[in-house]
Amino acid sequence: MTASPVPAATGPDPLAPADLGPVRLRNRVIKSATFEGVTTDAMVTDALIDFHVAVGAGGAGMTTVAYLAVSPEGRTERNQIYWRPEALPGLRRLTDAVHATGAAISAQIGHAGPVANSRSNGLPSLAPSTRPNPLSMSLDRAASDSDIRRIVQDHARATQYAIDVGFDAVEVHLGHNYLASSFLSPKLNRRKDRWGGPLHRRAEFARRILQAVGEAADGRIAVLAKMNMADGVPGGLWLDESLAFAQILEHDGHVHALELTGGSSLLNPMYLFRGDVPIREMAETQSGLVKLGMKIFGRLVFSHYPYEPLYFRDYARQFRDAVDVPLVLLGGITDLAGMNAAMDDGFEFVAMARALLREPDLINRIRAESATKSLCIHCNLCAASIFTGTRCPLVSPGSLTDGHRAERPAFTTS
Repeated sequence: MTASPVPAATGPDPLAPADLGPVRLRNRVIKSATFEGVTTDAMVTDALIDFHVAVGAGGAGMTTVAYLAVSPEGRTERNQIYWRPEALPGLRRLTDAVHATGAAISAQIGHAGPVANSRSNGLPSLAPSTRPNPLSMSLDRAASDSDIRRIVQDHARATQYAIDVGFDAVEVHLGHNYLASSFLSPKLNRRKDRWGGPLHRRAEFARRILQAVGEAADGRIAVLAKMNMADGVPGGLWLDESLAFAQILEHDGHVHALELTGGSSLLNPMYLFRGDVPIREMAETQSGLVKLGMKIFGRLVFSHYPYEPLYFRDYARQFRDAVDVPLVLLGGITDLAGMNAAMDDGFEFVAMARALLREPDLINRIRAESATKSLCIHCNLCAASIFTGTRCPLVSPGSLTDGHRAERPAFTTS
């Protein structure tokens, strides 16, 4: 029996073309940033190109490269790409290949801060305040005024590089307790100077980053910011402050859209993912004390949140009521019905991740048959695969531990 067609949205058609700032997308579906785990020597590889070409050929309006660090110490680990002249030819090959599929391509740019592994990078990790870093078994160094000025300019330089190599957009990473997000967090930012304390001071770093990016972009590419609605940890950023922060960013006027997310790669990564928690599989990808610690304490670190469709919708609706800037809804969007619900709520775009790992051609299949349902079962085994090439292991079976890295970072999100 043929499934019934999905009723049309009362809002815009999510599969119709739409403008994101100066960029025309062929539809309103964005492949959200998921660390691909396939780069070596911090350079583009054929596997990275293949990863994003599959998403573009599969029908998404735009795919997001995750993530391109603005500074060498801002990588989560040493094989992650960071912006420098040597990386530009490979990035141009990547953008050209994605454009050939008809999709646009965005560069997620940012600085990992306390999510960086200084042992892997061979460089000190930075945070708002000095704190132990379990990833490298060392201390994060409190970022100085000169660090902050440098990293702001690094974002501007990365934006210019992104334009030079053909990206259609940059997505500034202000979420998941990466550096800018950790400055926003009352839990992680214990500073007593002008960068700490009340929200307007904790937000200043992120605001300066976006101003620098906006000025560098100068209307030539779209600028998005990925921001936490909630860190998902006691004492972290919560809706009262994140709503106010979104209003500040709207007033500043440097972004064309906000992508709404939540959770902490550092303290509560499963707040973002929802669904099963494959502790055993994630632990097996690690080595030494990190592997032992995950096996012993994993259930305390990786909380379980049952999966449900559109799981960030209720939080995100509050942002829709508070700001007029275009918003990207992510979290549990796996079919046309979910996309239509987002459009009906007033969101301009939707972001998908795990569903497109399982089926990169899902958008084409939905366009052909509106009742198509994603095959993703939210087992989160893809989270364990990020160290050997991010994929759905149910589709592309293989060892989750025999990767190309001699030294792996702890579990991170983009």
